[in-house]
Amino acid sequence: MLKIGLHAGQQDISADELRKLWKFADENQFDFLSCWDHLYEAPPIDGMSDTYEAVALLGAMAVETKNVRLGTHVFCMNYRNPALLAKSIATIDHLSHGRIELGLGAGWHAQEHEAFGYEFPPVKERLDRLEEGIKIIQGMFTQERTTFSGEYYRVDDVTLRPPPHQNPIPVVVGGRGEKRTLRIAAKYAQGWNVPYIHLEEFERLSGVLDMWCDREQRNPEEIERSINLHMHMGATEADGVRIEKERTALFGSRPEQRGGTISGGPQQAIERIKYFQEAGAQRVSIAIRPPVDWDALHAFAQEVIPEIKKG
Repeated sequence: MLKIGLHAGQQDISADELRKLWKFADENQFDFLSCWDHLYEAPPIDGMSDTYEAVALLGAMAVETKNVRLGTHVFCMNYRNPALLAKSIATIDHLSHGRIELGLGAGWHAQEHEAFGYEFPPVKERLDRLEEGIKIIQGMFTQERTTFSGEYYRVDDVTLRPPPHQNPIPVVVGGRGEKRTLRIAAKYAQGWNVPYIHLEEFERLSGVLDMWCDREQRNPEEIERSINLHMHMGATEADGVRIEKERTALFGSRPEQRGGTISGGPQQAIERIKYFQEAGAQRVSIAIRPPVDWDALHAFAQEVIPEIKKG
């Protein structure tokens, strides 16, 4: 059965409304709840937007919810020491009674790196850091003691106590890079996530992932494939037209992301999600940006999710 997620980016929104969103997802048949790992607003403007930090939020999500699985799309390895991140996620795994997954990526937001004092290296180094970090994290999740010495990270006989509640915590690699990112996913991950791309591109990249699985001698069915889609749906089709115009005016129109959107009314949303399911998506998350249209969100929960879960 297709899983449905809610991706609640923690930007330009109060902590209380975020908590309201989390509880709504937990009580209304969503399977998954995620936030993002940004220190500034995304897409970048001037750093003046309110944006909450992801590890602290995940800890709060773990104790505010009871049913949904939790995660982040995706932690940026460049400013997350992998051993400390493994410790944080294992702690949240216990707080949530085994409902966390760990999303990891190479990072792209140059402005927040520079503002917070982190170097923003070339893409090769960012991907090298990602791969080294995953080796450390997975070692800590699965072994009593882990030693690793790489070019960028090292650990010396490190232990993770208490060990994770899950055995192991799933690792999800996020991104669309065909030469390295998808290969890293094929080699190490239990999941792959990609945001805001059109159907044909999702199918094509999923095929590239299959190719890397073959080369890495990995069963492609072991990797759960998920996608995030912008939530522009309305409670009615007419509301959807209005919301699409409002969102385009507020956030701008990025042509490469136009296919990565759920728009129109509930019936159009059902059809759109089913297309991605047929293309191989095992989880589809709607990405919520404030201002939250609660009428649309209620319609999604009451009309779209039950129809999707009927199969």
